[in-house]
Amino acid sequence: MKPAPFAYIRPATLDDALSELAATGGDGKVLAGGQSLVPVMALRLGRPSTLVDISGLRSLATIERASSHDGDVLRIGAATRQRQAERATGASAVPLLGMALPFVGHRELRSRGTVCGSLAHADPGAELPAVACCLGATLHVTGPAGRRDLMAAEFFQGAMTTSLAADEILEAVSFPVARDGEGYGFAEVARRHGDFALAGVVTRVRSSAAGDITEASVSGFGVSDRPVTRDVTPLVRASAEAGDVESALRGGTAALAADVVDTAGDVHGSQAYRRRLFSVLAARELARAYRACMGAAA
Repeated sequence: MKPAPFAYIRPATLDDALSELAATGGDGKVLAGGQSLVPVMALRLGRPSTLVDISGLRSLATIERASSHDGDVLRIGAATRQRQAERATGASAVPLLGMALPFVGHRELRSRGTVCGSLAHADPGAELPAVACCLGATLHVTGPAGRRDLMAAEFFQGAMTTSLAADEILEAVSFPVARDGEGYGFAEVARRHGDFALAGVVTRVRSSAAGDITEASVSGFGVSDRPVTRDVTPLVRASAEAGDVESALRGGTAALAADVVDTAGDVHGSQAYRRRLFSVLAARELARAYRACMGAAA
């Protein structure tokens, strides 16, 4: 199929983009990489009257380290390609990005698709929204009423649904830079590499200089209508005391899966199968993050 007719606008500045988007009366869409939006339009599942193309705005094609009140962050602009972020030297400051990005579609898609575009599209099976939630990323939104910052947990509202208003643009996202004593894990199961995950997990574990677990969290994707994040600090602490961390975690992650995985079964896998996947992956990747953080603490 082909998209329904639409107008195409390529603004020269972010302010122009906001003005053009507002002029559509809520019937326009922002185009950055187009790797999610264009297929939706081709299937006529979406019929925006106007596309406002921000891919040429150099001010938004940035990856830079900055300071915030909570510590250093890696700020990625709305026109930054996923492949850029995957290969940028500075992106190593956020290890989870390097772990997750190779699983986002295929290399050719990542050469066009943007980091912020994946976040704004909010597909439940996408990797980057879960990374943002696990790390507590901040999403920088701008619109006619000004700028506002949203935590990832409040940005994602449901399947393909976010807190973005129709006249707002996701200008950038800030991921916290890795700190001493942190470890991470990432894994997913998909029918083929590049497909959306049947189930996936992102984990982070933090320890003190003394080797005590101070924080542990897991975010699941492909298992609900949005990324689902849980604080599992008590579970990881108890499992660490048991000796074999991964084995000790499995009972807890099985119970967690029953709470987290609420997507209905389909031809690719039943709900019970996805719960099993989540349980096994969460135990493995929490154990991986635990071992990494203990090594960093040492």
